Amino acid sequence: MTTQRVHNFSAGPAMLPLPVLEEAQRDLVSLPGVGMSVLEISHRSKAFAAIIESAQADLRKLLAIPDGYHLLFLQGGATLQFAMVAMNLGRDGRADYIDTGSWAKAAMKEAQKFTKVQTAASTQADNYNRVPRQSELKLDSGATYVHYTTNETIGGVEWHEYPEVGAVPLICDSSSDFLSKPFDIGRHAVVYAGAQKNVGPAGVTVVILRDDMLKRVPAGLPVLLDYKAMVEGKSLYNTPPVFPIYVVGLVAKWLLGLGGLAEMHARNQAKARLVYDALDSSGGYYRGHAQPGSRSNMNVTWRMGSEALETLFVKEATAAGLDGLKGHRSVGGLRASIYNAFPEAGVKALVDFMKEFQKKHG
Repeated sequence: MTTQRVHNFSAGPAMLPLPVLEEAQRDLVSLPGVGMSVLEISHRSKAFAAIIESAQADLRKLLAIPDGYHLLFLQGGATLQFAMVAMNLGRDGRADYIDTGSWAKAAMKEAQKFTKVQTAASTQADNYNRVPRQSELKLDSGATYVHYTTNETIGGVEWHEYPEVGAVPLICDSSSDFLSKPFDIGRHAVVYAGAQKNVGPAGVTVVILRDDMLKRVPAGLPVLLDYKAMVEGKSLYNTPPVFPIYVVGLVAKWLLGLGGLAEMHARNQAKARLVYDALDSSGGYYRGHAQPGSRSNMNVTWRMGSEALETLFVKEATAAGLDGLKGHRSVGGLRASIYNAFPEAGVKALVDFMKEFQKKHG
């Protein structure tokens, strides 16, 4: 059994900060002052009340969440939010969706079951290698909301500016770049994010919801799919994912200790730049997928001359302690996911490996 940690480039569940893992390891046996594991405490206990309140307070501080917004810890991942957004906020109306890749497409497919979905823009014709320009957005001023996906993990494209949508409520799936940079919550009506990229382990979804949106929630929804019921229950209507929420709180404290999201953004930009520079300086040996203006700081995607060469790259990289570089099964290629917790040393190890691989096989 190996005890040495490899460089984990997985798209999610992804790396967690080592200090967070070490603190969780300690509390796994006995929470200080409680005498039982964090896995064992009641969600109605004072100990857990302190955990969830601290996590919410630290997230509000990190994101500078304005007054008038609710912060929920829900279950079901972003995939369940694809449905909840539409069934809570889009009934008897029409909603604009901006299609930038696989996850935006998945959100649209699910929303179609509950509302009329209109494609405000799509970059499918460009093989999803960029996000749309503002001038390309065909927005409906009568839409119930506009939905976009801030970062596409599969194609490796990211929004670096917010879409301008006028008075229509703006909603986003921010799962894969949540807490990676400063983010203007006040421009959005709803922001949701599965935790397993940047925030914590799989099992909890952070939902930030502007209060006026609750007026739109129709009666008769199943209770666990009802935003109003979740707000009234303070994320405790039923047993919440106690351990994932606890880890989210540890991650939030870790980020605050680093200096907050501006510092994290600078680190993420520096890491991504190292990989993109390696792609751009390879003379076409490594071909980046995303156009420069839409390149993701979280998920760097590229192709090589043949699938056989890509398979060999993954095999040799894995043997060298660089794990999880195979691209998504739907598109192939290669992908390095370098979320918040991923160390710069791991990025440099990848870049060195890429250069050596090109010398050896180029």
